[in-house]
Amino acid sequence: MNLVIVDYKAGNVQSVMFALERLNIQATLSCDFETIKAADKVIFPGVGEASSAMEQLKARNLDKLLPTLEQPFFGVCLGMQLLCQHSEEGETPLLGIIPLEVKRFQTDLKVPHMGWNQLEHLASPLFAGLQEKEYAYYVHSYYVPLSDYTIAQTSYPEPFSAALHYKNFYAVQFHPEKSGPAGSQILKNFLAL
Repeated sequence: MNLVIVDYKAGNVQSVMFALERLNIQATLSCDFETIKAADKVIFPGVGEASSAMEQLKARNLDKLLPTLEQPFFGVCLGMQLLCQHSEEGETPLLGIIPLEVKRFQTDLKVPHMGWNQLEHLASPLFAGLQEKEYAYYVHSYYVPLSDYTIAQTSYPEPFSAALHYKNFYAVQFHPEKSGPAGSQILKNFLAL
């Protein structure tokens, strides 16, 4: 399998690479158009802040390429948010792939939402082999509300989208590469799609 991790200098690529290595899966790290287009599957990790990440994508013209991809595509954390239309973080226009908005948590609980939390209402082959209430590891201050594209949810304290599916684009708000056996299973399930 030709697996590519998008390298746009705003992703947690090393932890994703290590997680794949633990599964004996090789991946290519690239921001090259032809390499990404030729991939069987694409992983799009992200950490940090939305407007800075979008600047990095635009600097490499990846904002033009990524929406055109047709192979299975997997966004992680900020990589999920960047697939949406707009973020309240810096009032930032995003890639516009998934017709959803990214909101800031409005809660008395600590923000960022950091640590382990449960996955609920699992509704996708992405979660094959997992049980309701599996734990995943989160670090985020912004979230995507529940929608018709939600395939798993978490509450903090109100429910939000833990995972999305739109056309060939799958994405998770949590970090599967830091979520132990459940996260490894999700990565394997994505690669098996």
